[in-house]
Amino acid sequence: MQEELKKFSVAQLFNFCIGFFGLQFAWQMRIILSGPVTESLGASPLIFGLIWLAGPISGIIVQPIIGALSDTTQTKFGRRVPYLLLGALFGSLGLILLPHSGYFASLFGESAPALLGLCIAAVMIWLIDACVNAAQGPYRALIPDNIPKSQHAEANSYLSFAIGLGSVVAAGTAPFLKYVFNFQMSVSAQFLMAGIAFMLGMLWTCITIRERQIKQEELEVTGEVANTTFAQKIKEFFAISPEVTKICAMQFFTWIGLMSLMIFFTQFVVHILYQVPDLTLLDAAQKAIFDEKNAQGQNFSSICFAVFNLICFIIALPIGYFATKYGNKIVHFVSLLTMAAAYLVMAMSANPIVVMVAMAVAGIGWASTLALPFAMLSNYIKPGTEGSVMGIFNIFIAAPQVLVCTLLAWFIDASKFTQGGYQNNHWEYAFIVGAIMLIVSAIISITIKENK
Repeated sequence: MQEELKKFSVAQLFNFCIGFFGLQFAWQMRIILSGPVTESLGASPLIFGLIWLAGPISGIIVQPIIGALSDTTQTKFGRRVPYLLLGALFGSLGLILLPHSGYFASLFGESAPALLGLCIAAVMIWLIDACVNAAQGPYRALIPDNIPKSQHAEANSYLSFAIGLGSVVAAGTAPFLKYVFNFQMSVSAQFLMAGIAFMLGMLWTCITIRERQIKQEELEVTGEVANTTFAQKIKEFFAISPEVTKICAMQFFTWIGLMSLMIFFTQFVVHILYQVPDLTLLDAAQKAIFDEKNAQGQNFSSICFAVFNLICFIIALPIGYFATKYGNKIVHFVSLLTMAAAYLVMAMSANPIVVMVAMAVAGIGWASTLALPFAMLSNYIKPGTEGSVMGIFNIFIAAPQVLVCTLLAWFIDASKFTQGGYQNNHWEYAFIVGAIMLIVSAIISITIKENK
Protein backbone atom coordinates (compact mmCIF):
# COMPACT_ATOMS: atom_id res chain seq x y z
CA MET A 1 0.00 0.00 0.00
CA GLN A 2 2.63 2.47 1.06
CA GLU A 3 4.78 1.70 -1.99
CA GLU A 4 2.10 3.36 -4.18
CA LEU A 5 2.52 6.70 -2.47
CA LYS A 6 4.51 9.33 -4.34
CA LYS A 7 7.64 10.68 -2.73
CA PHE A 8 7.40 14.18 -1.34
CA SER A 9 9.74 16.82 -2.73
CA VAL A 10 11.74 19.06 -0.41
CA ALA A 11 9.28 21.90 -1.04
CA GLN A 12 6.34 19.63 -0.20
CA LEU A 13 7.99 18.49 3.03
CA PHE A 14 8.59 22.10 4.08
CA ASN A 15 5.00 22.98 3.26
CA PHE A 16 3.77 19.91 5.16
CA CYS A 17 5.28 21.11 8.43
CA ILE A 18 3.94 24.70 8.50
CA GLY A 19 0.95 23.75 10.65
CA PHE A 20 3.25 22.06 13.12
CA PHE A 21 5.24 25.30 13.28
CA GLY A 22 2.11 27.06 14.52
CA LEU A 23 1.24 24.25 16.92
CA GLN A 24 4.69 24.29 18.49
CA PHE A 25 4.70 28.09 18.63
CA ALA A 26 1.59 27.86 20.82
CA TRP A 27 2.94 24.99 22.93
CA GLN A 28 6.28 26.71 23.54
CA MET A 29 4.59 29.86 24.80
CA ARG A 30 2.49 27.76 27.14
CA ILE A 31 5.64 26.01 28.44
CA ILE A 32 7.59 29.21 29.08
CA LEU A 33 4.95 31.48 30.54
CA SER A 34 2.32 29.31 32.26
CA GLY A 35 4.58 29.12 35.34
CA PRO A 36 4.86 32.90 35.83
CA VAL A 37 1.13 33.33 35.16
CA THR A 38 0.07 30.73 37.74
CA GLU A 39 2.70 31.74 40.31
CA SER A 40 1.43 35.34 40.12
CA LEU A 41 -1.98 33.94 41.06
CA GLY A 42 -0.56 32.07 44.09
CA ALA A 43 0.50 28.63 42.76
CA SER A 44 3.16 26.79 44.81
CA PRO A 45 5.51 24.32 43.05
CA LEU A 46 3.14 21.45 43.87
CA ILE A 47 0.03 23.32 42.70
CA PHE A 48 1.91 24.34 39.54
CA GLY A 49 2.75 20.69 38.92
CA LEU A 50 -0.85 19.63 39.45
CA ILE A 51 -2.04 22.24 36.94
CA TRP A 52 0.52 20.82 34.50
CA LEU A 53 -1.38 17.53 34.73
CA ALA A 54 -3.59 19.05 32.04
CA GLY A 55 -1.04 18.04 29.41
CA PRO A 56 -0.52 14.37 30.23
CA ILE A 57 -4.13 13.66 31.13
CA SER A 58 -5.24 15.26 27.88
CA GLY A 59 -2.63 13.17 26.09
CA ILE A 60 -3.79 9.95 27.72
CA ILE A 61 -7.49 10.58 27.10
CA VAL A 62 -7.76 12.93 24.13
CA GLN A 63 -5.14 11.62 21.68
CA PRO A 64 -6.23 7.94 21.63
CA ILE A 65 -9.89 8.97 21.26
CA ILE A 66 -9.24 11.62 18.60
CA GLY A 67 -6.76 9.34 16.83
CA ALA A 68 -9.31 6.54 16.59
CA LEU A 69 -12.05 8.94 15.52
CA SER A 70 -9.87 10.46 12.83
CA ASP A 71 -9.23 6.97 11.39
CA THR A 72 -12.97 6.48 10.81
CA THR A 73 -13.98 10.06 9.97
CA GLN A 74 -15.03 10.53 6.36
CA THR A 75 -15.68 14.11 5.20
CA LYS A 76 -15.13 16.01 1.98
CA PHE A 77 -12.29 17.79 3.80
CA GLY A 78 -10.53 14.56 4.77
CA ARG A 79 -10.06 12.40 7.85
CA ARG A 80 -7.60 14.48 9.86
CA VAL A 81 -8.35 18.07 8.79
CA PRO A 82 -11.52 18.60 10.92
CA TYR A 83 -9.57 17.78 14.08
CA LEU A 84 -6.68 20.03 13.10
CA LEU A 85 -9.02 22.98 12.56
CA LEU A 86 -11.10 22.52 15.72
CA GLY A 87 -8.00 21.97 17.86
CA ALA A 88 -6.40 25.15 16.54
CA LEU A 89 -9.58 27.23 16.94
CA PHE A 90 -10.30 26.39 20.58
CA GLY A 91 -6.61 26.15 21.52
CA SER A 92 -6.03 29.68 20.22
CA LEU A 93 -8.96 30.91 22.27
CA GLY A 94 -7.45 29.39 25.43
CA LEU A 95 -4.07 30.96 24.72
CA ILE A 96 -5.56 34.42 24.32
CA LEU A 97 -7.65 34.18 27.50
CA LEU A 98 -5.10 32.54 29.86
CA PRO A 99 -3.11 35.65 30.89
CA HIS A 100 -6.36 37.46 31.72
CA SER A 101 -7.47 34.87 34.30
CA GLY A 102 -6.99 37.27 37.20
CA TYR A 103 -9.11 39.89 35.44
CA PHE A 104 -11.94 37.43 34.84
CA ALA A 105 -11.86 36.48 38.53
CA SER A 106 -12.12 40.17 39.48
CA LEU A 107 -15.40 40.44 37.57
CA PHE A 108 -17.03 38.41 40.34
CA GLY A 109 -16.33 41.22 42.79
CA GLU A 110 -13.87 41.86 45.60
CA SER A 111 -15.44 39.11 47.67
CA ALA A 112 -14.47 36.47 45.08
CA PRO A 113 -11.92 34.01 46.54
CA ALA A 114 -8.29 34.47 45.55
CA LEU A 115 -8.28 30.88 44.33
CA LEU A 116 -10.80 31.73 41.59
CA GLY A 117 -8.21 33.31 39.29
CA LEU A 118 -5.98 30.26 39.65
CA CYS A 119 -8.92 27.97 38.86
CA ILE A 120 -9.73 29.97 35.71
CA ALA A 121 -6.07 29.79 34.64
CA ALA A 122 -6.10 26.03 35.21
CA VAL A 123 -9.20 25.66 33.02
CA MET A 124 -7.53 27.67 30.24
CA ILE A 125 -4.37 25.55 30.46
CA TRP A 126 -6.45 22.38 30.29
CA LEU A 127 -8.25 23.73 27.22
CA ILE A 128 -4.96 24.58 25.51
CA ASP A 129 -3.42 21.20 26.24
CA ALA A 130 -6.52 19.26 25.16
CA CYS A 131 -6.63 21.15 21.86
CA VAL A 132 -2.91 20.75 21.19
CA ASN A 133 -3.29 17.01 21.75
CA ALA A 134 -6.42 16.87 19.58
CA ALA A 135 -4.47 18.42 16.70
CA GLN A 136 -1.11 16.72 17.27
CA GLY A 137 -2.18 13.07 16.95
CA PRO A 138 -4.00 13.44 13.60
CA TYR A 139 -1.15 15.61 12.31
CA ARG A 140 1.40 12.89 13.07
CA ALA A 141 -0.92 10.36 11.40
CA LEU A 142 -0.71 12.36 8.15
CA ILE A 143 2.82 10.97 7.68
CA PRO A 144 1.97 7.25 7.35
CA ASP A 145 -1.26 8.32 5.61
CA ASN A 146 0.36 10.23 2.77
CA ILE A 147 4.13 9.75 2.72
CA PRO A 148 5.96 6.55 1.65
CA LYS A 149 7.76 4.51 4.32
CA SER A 150 11.14 5.32 2.85
CA GLN A 151 10.57 8.98 3.81
CA HIS A 152 9.09 8.50 7.28
CA ALA A 153 12.30 9.33 9.16
CA GLU A 154 12.88 12.29 6.86
CA ALA A 155 9.29 13.56 7.24
CA ASN A 156 9.45 13.28 11.02
CA SER A 157 12.74 15.17 10.98
CA TYR A 158 11.00 17.96 9.05
CA LEU A 159 8.42 18.11 11.83
CA SER A 160 11.32 18.40 14.29
CA PHE A 161 12.64 21.21 12.09
CA ALA A 162 9.25 22.98 12.34
CA ILE A 163 9.09 22.40 16.09
CA GLY A 164 12.55 23.88 16.51
CA LEU A 165 11.80 26.91 14.35
CA GLY A 166 8.40 27.54 15.94
CA SER A 167 9.91 27.33 19.41
CA VAL A 168 12.81 29.64 18.52
CA VAL A 169 10.50 32.33 17.20
CA ALA A 170 8.07 31.95 20.11
CA ALA A 171 10.77 32.03 22.76
CA GLY A 172 13.00 34.61 21.09
CA THR A 173 10.55 37.34 20.10
CA ALA A 174 10.10 39.00 23.51
CA PRO A 175 13.84 38.98 24.44
CA PHE A 176 14.72 40.26 20.95
CA LEU A 177 12.34 43.21 21.29
CA LYS A 178 13.66 43.94 24.79
CA TYR A 179 17.38 43.81 24.03
CA VAL A 180 17.27 45.39 20.55
CA PHE A 181 14.46 47.95 20.89
CA ASN A 182 14.19 48.14 24.72
CA PHE A 183 10.51 47.18 24.46
CA GLN A 184 9.20 44.69 27.00
CA MET A 185 6.45 42.64 25.40
CA SER A 186 3.67 41.89 27.85
CA VAL A 187 2.74 38.33 28.76
CA SER A 188 -0.75 38.81 27.30
CA ALA A 189 0.71 40.06 24.00
CA GLN A 190 2.95 37.00 23.79
CA PHE A 191 0.00 34.67 24.31
CA LEU A 192 -2.03 36.58 21.70
CA MET A 193 0.84 36.14 19.24
CA ALA A 194 0.90 32.40 19.98
CA GLY A 195 -2.85 32.05 19.43
CA ILE A 196 -2.64 33.76 16.03
CA ALA A 197 0.32 31.61 14.98
CA PHE A 198 -1.48 28.39 15.98
CA MET A 199 -4.62 29.28 14.03
CA LEU A 200 -2.92 30.59 10.88
CA GLY A 201 -0.35 27.78 10.68
CA MET A 202 -2.94 25.04 11.01
CA LEU A 203 -5.29 26.78 8.59
CA TRP A 204 -2.50 26.85 5.99
CA THR A 205 -1.90 23.12 6.34
CA CYS A 206 -5.60 22.33 6.07
CA ILE A 207 -5.87 24.36 2.88
CA THR A 208 -2.72 23.14 1.13
CA ILE A 209 -2.48 19.46 2.13
CA ARG A 210 -4.75 17.08 0.27
CA GLU A 211 -5.28 13.89 2.17
CA ARG A 212 -4.93 10.61 0.29
CA GLN A 213 -8.16 8.76 -0.35
CA ILE A 214 -7.95 5.53 1.63
CA LYS A 215 -8.66 2.29 -0.21
CA GLN A 216 -11.31 -0.31 0.45
CA GLU A 217 -8.98 -2.75 2.22
CA GLU A 218 -7.79 0.04 4.50
CA LEU A 219 -11.40 0.97 5.24
CA GLU A 220 -12.01 -2.63 6.24
CA VAL A 221 -9.03 -2.56 8.62
CA THR A 222 -10.18 0.78 10.00
CA GLY A 223 -13.67 -0.59 10.52
CA GLU A 224 -12.32 -3.60 12.37
CA VAL A 225 -10.25 -1.33 14.63
CA ALA A 226 -13.22 0.95 15.28
CA ASN A 227 -15.32 -2.01 16.40
CA THR A 228 -12.79 -3.23 18.94
CA THR A 229 -12.66 -2.12 22.57
CA PHE A 230 -9.86 0.08 23.84
CA ALA A 231 -8.43 -2.87 25.82
CA GLN A 232 -8.37 -4.94 22.61
CA LYS A 233 -6.63 -2.10 20.78
CA ILE A 234 -3.96 -1.96 23.46
CA LYS A 235 -3.50 -5.74 23.29
CA GLU A 236 -3.23 -5.70 19.50
CA PHE A 237 -0.86 -2.73 19.67
CA PHE A 238 1.65 -4.66 21.76
CA ALA A 239 1.09 -7.83 19.74
CA ILE A 240 2.50 -6.10 16.65
CA SER A 241 6.09 -6.87 17.73
CA PRO A 242 8.17 -7.19 20.92
CA GLU A 243 10.11 -4.19 19.65
CA VAL A 244 7.03 -1.99 19.95
CA THR A 245 7.07 -2.66 23.72
CA LYS A 246 10.71 -1.55 23.87
CA ILE A 247 9.96 1.61 21.87
CA CYS A 248 7.15 2.45 24.29
CA ALA A 249 9.39 1.86 27.33
CA MET A 250 12.04 4.05 25.76
CA GLN A 251 9.49 6.83 25.24
CA PHE A 252 8.20 6.49 28.80
CA PHE A 253 11.57 7.20 30.42
CA THR A 254 12.53 9.77 27.77
CA TRP A 255 9.49 11.89 28.52
CA ILE A 256 10.02 11.80 32.28
CA GLY A 257 13.41 13.30 31.48
CA LEU A 258 12.12 15.80 28.94
CA MET A 259 9.27 17.12 31.06
CA SER A 260 11.58 17.53 34.05
CA LEU A 261 13.16 20.26 31.94
CA MET A 262 10.08 21.63 30.17
CA ILE A 263 7.97 22.09 33.29
CA PHE A 264 10.57 23.41 35.73
CA PHE A 265 13.23 25.22 33.69
CA THR A 266 11.70 28.71 33.80
CA GLN A 267 11.20 28.44 37.57
CA PHE A 268 14.79 27.18 37.91
CA VAL A 269 16.11 30.22 36.04
CA VAL A 270 13.99 32.72 37.96
CA HIS A 271 14.52 31.25 41.43
CA ILE A 272 18.02 29.71 41.25
CA LEU A 273 19.95 31.70 38.64
CA TYR A 274 18.31 35.04 39.41
CA GLN A 275 17.71 34.26 43.11
CA VAL A 276 14.08 35.34 43.20
CA PRO A 277 12.50 33.78 46.33
CA ASP A 278 9.21 31.92 46.53
CA LEU A 279 6.83 34.73 45.54
CA THR A 280 3.76 32.94 46.88
CA LEU A 281 5.02 33.65 50.42
CA LEU A 282 5.49 37.40 49.90
CA ASP A 283 3.08 40.32 50.13
CA ALA A 284 2.60 42.83 47.29
CA ALA A 285 5.30 45.20 48.57
CA GLN A 286 7.86 42.41 48.89
CA LYS A 287 7.01 41.04 45.45
CA ALA A 288 7.62 44.47 43.93
CA ILE A 289 11.25 44.32 45.10
CA PHE A 290 11.84 41.36 42.81
CA ASP A 291 9.81 42.55 39.78
CA GLU A 292 12.86 43.44 37.72
CA LYS A 293 14.76 40.23 38.52
CA ASN A 294 11.63 38.21 37.81
CA ALA A 295 11.27 39.80 34.37
CA GLN A 296 14.99 39.31 33.68
CA GLY A 297 14.70 35.64 34.64
CA GLN A 298 11.70 35.11 32.37
CA ASN A 299 13.52 36.76 29.47
CA PHE A 300 16.64 34.68 30.04
CA SER A 301 14.56 31.51 30.23
CA SER A 302 13.00 32.46 26.90
CA ILE A 303 16.46 32.95 25.42
CA CYS A 304 17.59 29.54 26.70
CA PHE A 305 14.50 27.87 25.24
CA ALA A 306 15.17 29.72 21.98
CA VAL A 307 18.75 28.37 21.93
CA PHE A 308 17.53 24.89 22.90
CA ASN A 309 15.09 24.89 20.01
CA LEU A 310 17.48 26.62 17.62
CA ILE A 311 19.80 23.62 17.93
CA CYS A 312 16.78 21.36 17.40
CA PHE A 313 15.94 23.42 14.30
CA ILE A 314 19.50 23.24 12.95
CA ILE A 315 20.08 19.57 13.64
CA ALA A 316 16.61 18.24 12.75
CA LEU A 317 17.36 17.53 9.10
CA PRO A 318 20.89 16.13 9.69
CA ILE A 319 19.34 13.82 12.34
CA GLY A 320 17.12 12.35 9.61
CA TYR A 321 20.13 11.91 7.31
CA PHE A 322 22.29 10.20 9.95
CA ALA A 323 19.38 8.00 11.02
CA THR A 324 18.95 6.83 7.44
CA LYS A 325 22.67 6.10 7.17
CA TYR A 326 23.47 4.60 10.58
CA GLY A 327 20.08 3.53 11.91
CA ASN A 328 17.52 5.25 14.12
CA LYS A 329 18.51 3.57 17.37
CA ILE A 330 22.24 4.40 17.18
CA VAL A 331 21.60 8.08 16.53
CA HIS A 332 18.93 8.23 19.22
CA PHE A 333 21.14 6.46 21.79
CA VAL A 334 23.93 9.02 21.34
CA SER A 335 21.48 11.92 21.38
CA LEU A 336 19.86 10.83 24.66
CA LEU A 337 23.21 10.41 26.42
CA THR A 338 24.28 13.85 25.20
CA MET A 339 21.11 15.35 26.62
CA ALA A 340 21.59 13.60 29.97
CA ALA A 341 25.11 15.03 30.26
CA ALA A 342 23.76 18.53 29.56
CA TYR A 343 21.17 18.13 32.33
CA LEU A 344 23.86 17.25 34.88
CA VAL A 345 25.88 20.32 33.90
CA MET A 346 22.82 22.54 34.43
CA ALA A 347 22.08 20.98 37.81
CA MET A 348 25.59 21.71 39.07
CA SER A 349 26.01 25.22 37.66
CA ALA A 350 24.75 28.62 38.78
CA ASN A 351 26.40 30.38 35.83
CA PRO A 352 23.82 31.59 33.27
CA ILE A 353 26.21 31.23 30.33
CA VAL A 354 27.04 27.63 31.25
CA VAL A 355 23.32 26.88 31.60
CA MET A 356 22.63 28.39 28.17
CA VAL A 357 25.36 26.29 26.55
CA ALA A 358 24.02 23.17 28.29
CA MET A 359 20.54 23.97 26.96
CA ALA A 360 22.01 24.19 23.46
CA VAL A 361 23.57 20.75 23.85
CA ALA A 362 20.31 19.35 25.22
CA GLY A 363 18.62 20.50 22.00
CA ILE A 364 20.32 17.58 20.20
CA GLY A 365 18.35 15.09 22.25
CA TRP A 366 15.18 17.08 21.75
CA ALA A 367 15.54 16.99 17.95
CA SER A 368 16.10 13.24 18.03
CA THR A 369 13.14 12.58 20.36
CA LEU A 370 10.78 14.53 18.13
CA ALA A 371 11.59 12.38 15.10
CA LEU A 372 13.25 9.02 15.60
CA PRO A 373 10.89 7.18 18.00
CA PHE A 374 8.02 7.96 15.62
CA ALA A 375 10.12 6.77 12.68
CA MET A 376 10.89 3.52 14.55
CA LEU A 377 7.22 2.95 15.33
CA SER A 378 5.87 3.89 11.89
CA ASN A 379 7.53 0.85 10.36
CA TYR A 380 5.15 -1.36 12.36
CA ILE A 381 1.88 0.49 11.59
CA LYS A 382 -0.78 -1.35 9.59
CA PRO A 383 -2.41 0.94 6.97
CA GLY A 384 -5.78 2.15 8.22
CA THR A 385 -4.76 2.19 11.90
CA GLU A 386 -2.42 5.20 11.87
CA GLY A 387 -4.50 7.45 14.12
CA SER A 388 -5.22 4.70 16.66
CA VAL A 389 -1.58 3.63 16.87
CA MET A 390 -0.31 7.21 17.25
CA GLY A 391 -2.95 7.84 19.91
CA ILE A 392 -1.96 4.77 21.93
CA PHE A 393 1.72 5.56 21.50
CA ASN A 394 1.07 9.03 22.91
CA ILE A 395 0.06 7.41 26.21
CA PHE A 396 3.75 6.60 26.72
CA ILE A 397 4.54 10.28 26.20
CA ALA A 398 1.73 11.54 28.41
CA ALA A 399 1.68 9.03 31.29
CA PRO A 400 5.25 9.71 32.47
CA GLN A 401 4.41 13.39 32.67
CA VAL A 402 1.92 12.55 35.41
CA LEU A 403 4.85 11.37 37.55
CA VAL A 404 6.72 14.59 36.88
CA CYS A 405 3.69 16.77 37.67
CA THR A 406 2.98 14.97 40.94
CA LEU A 407 5.94 13.15 42.50
CA LEU A 408 8.70 15.40 41.17
CA ALA A 409 6.66 18.55 41.84
CA TRP A 410 6.04 17.33 45.41
CA PHE A 411 9.74 16.56 45.85
CA ILE A 412 10.75 20.07 44.73
CA ASP A 413 8.02 21.63 46.86
CA ALA A 414 9.40 19.78 49.90
CA SER A 415 13.05 20.66 49.20
CA LYS A 416 13.14 24.14 50.72
CA PHE A 417 16.11 26.27 51.71
CA THR A 418 16.67 29.82 52.91
CA GLN A 419 18.50 32.33 50.74
CA GLY A 420 19.05 35.97 51.72
CA GLY A 421 16.42 35.68 54.41
CA TYR A 422 13.78 34.41 52.00
CA GLN A 423 12.52 30.89 51.34
CA ASN A 424 13.23 29.12 48.06
CA ASN A 425 13.13 25.63 46.52
CA HIS A 426 15.75 23.35 44.91
CA TRP A 427 14.40 23.52 41.36
CA GLU A 428 17.68 22.09 40.02
CA TYR A 429 16.74 18.67 41.42
CA ALA A 430 14.48 18.30 38.39
CA PHE A 431 17.53 18.02 36.12
CA ILE A 432 19.21 15.32 38.21
CA VAL A 433 16.08 13.16 38.06
CA GLY A 434 15.71 13.94 34.36
CA ALA A 435 19.29 12.90 33.57
CA ILE A 436 18.82 9.52 35.27
CA MET A 437 15.65 8.87 33.27
CA LEU A 438 17.35 9.78 29.98
CA ILE A 439 20.20 7.36 30.68
CA VAL A 440 17.69 4.56 31.33
CA SER A 441 15.94 5.44 28.07
CA ALA A 442 19.22 5.38 26.14
CA ILE A 443 20.02 1.89 27.47
CA ILE A 444 16.62 0.63 26.31
CA SER A 445 17.00 2.25 22.88
CA ILE A 446 20.18 0.38 22.06
CA THR A 447 18.42 -2.97 22.61
CA ILE A 448 15.71 -2.30 19.98
CA LYS A 449 15.88 -4.41 16.82
CA GLU A 450 14.83 -2.11 14.02
CA ASN A 451 12.36 -3.26 11.37
CA LYS A 452 14.16 -2.57 8.10
